[in-house]
Amino acid sequence: MSKQAMREETERLVREAIERRGLTIKQGDTRIDAVCGKCGAVNKVSAPKGQNRVRYTCKDCGHAQVTL
Repeated sequence: MSKQAMREETERLVREAIERRGLTIKQGDTRIDAVCGKCGAVNKVSAPKGQNRVRYTCKDCGHAQVTL
């Protein structure tokens, strides 16, 4: 099955699901894996839709910073 055929099949299934149940599809928050600039630990940060830079505090060292 080609990628185009898979896309068409997915779109068809989504349309059918929406028609059948009144299914609503919404876009959620973005998850960013940010690396601490002080200690290098990886932090999972949730960013609201439309925002690129989010303030967070490192879970390991407590350093306050902003995502890139």
